[in-house]
Amino acid sequence: MEKHGYRLFSVEHSIFSAKVRAYLRFKSSQGDLGSGTEGGFDHGFEDILATPHLINELLMVRSGSPSLPQLQTPDDDWVQDSSAIIDYLEQAHPKTNIIPELEKRPKQRLACYLIELLSDEWMIVPACWERWHYSRADVQPNHRHFNEQQWGAFLKPEGNGVQRREAGAGFFQRAFGIDNEAGNRKGPYQGLIELGCTSETQDAWQQTQQKLLHALETHLEQHDYILGGRPSLADFSLLGPVYVHFFRDPVAGFDLRTAYPLVSEWVERTNAENCTNARRFGQKLYKVDGQGELIGYESMSNNGAWLANDEVPDTVNLILNIFFEEMWPYLCESKSALSEFIGSNLHEVGNELPRKTFTATPGFESLQCGEGPLTVSFNIGGIKSRRMVVPYQMWMLQRIESAMKGCDKASLIPWLQNFEQGPEILSLNNQPGNYRVHKKGGLLYSSDTVSE
Repeated sequence: MEKHGYRLFSVEHSIFSAKVRAYLRFKSSQGDLGSGTEGGFDHGFEDILATPHLINELLMVRSGSPSLPQLQTPDDDWVQDSSAIIDYLEQAHPKTNIIPELEKRPKQRLACYLIELLSDEWMIVPACWERWHYSRADVQPNHRHFNEQQWGAFLKPEGNGVQRREAGAGFFQRAFGIDNEAGNRKGPYQGLIELGCTSETQDAWQQTQQKLLHALETHLEQHDYILGGRPSLADFSLLGPVYVHFFRDPVAGFDLRTAYPLVSEWVERTNAENCTNARRFGQKLYKVDGQGELIGYESMSNNGAWLANDEVPDTVNLILNIFFEEMWPYLCESKSALSEFIGSNLHEVGNELPRKTFTATPGFESLQCGEGPLTVSFNIGGIKSRRMVVPYQMWMLQRIESAMKGCDKASLIPWLQNFEQGPEILSLNNQPGNYRVHKKGGLLYSSDTVSE
């Protein structure tokens, strides 16, 4: 078998692919993945376009899942899911960590995990709405042709330009029902409704998007990254929706570049591509000394380091406010609903749960749609609505609980009291029943014991 380094199977228009790709670029730039060869194979990484052929003939065969991104390791193991990939690589290559240490930086560590959860599982809603709303034939301004092209480049990469765009256009109609009326849409476009984005709430979701971007723009007036002058898990997580949807998709991208220039610069810096002016991490600035020689100096804010003394700036608290005001109450409702479901006669402990998905998991539609037992009420922008329970989010909460295990919780309370219900995050295991969500590859299962 041919020896190889890390292989990332991804697509450019995927939030979670962007998150992992930027992270791998950072780790590679710091020499964390190795240089040259180790043990006979290259420890760099190759970014591979995950075409439908590769998904069906390789990923499904080797990992059992079609979801992206996926990482093939030099040892031929397969890791699927952006958070799991980062956890795996942080343990395997800890030289330049992106997650602050528990003992010295518990506030910053918790802030990173909460921003990851907000980015991955909450901001995906306004991000997907922006993409698909402005791809409808009857909406102006419109970026449908660009969207057809970026999807077609993945669906039919061997075709010419026209064929690639036709592949995207056909897929939008066949899989999404992109121009169908509400109630007759399909796939992820219909999934927006199941995620609580309806005609009644879509403006509120857009307001959440603007709140996040405004808070991030304000923060970047003083700092180059979320925790200061060095990227962290929070940056790579936020990059997912902001780069892929708000920066790259043309309609939202115009608004971002004109209204939020510092966020646009941060996108280029964190993505570490086409970013000479944005000054990616590790890039020096230069001046000429008295002898006419170039002298390099640090280009990042905060001397290229995370803020000292475990500081979480007030400008980052503005981002975390969105989590505690909007997402946390929904997560609490979801925890209770999922525990009640697992303990009911509708489910047998140990069986499969709905997967991480943009829409109700096939076979679970009656549970995750309408008034089903795996739906809960939530409030956004003062509007009460309903959305599906996503067990993967409970797995992410368990992951945070494990990551913060053993910290001095009392030291976190003064900071968490800045947020509505903030200290409750320290009691994640105080929930009805003793049920957990166990992750195996791309699938989720219930468990009555602690499963990490």
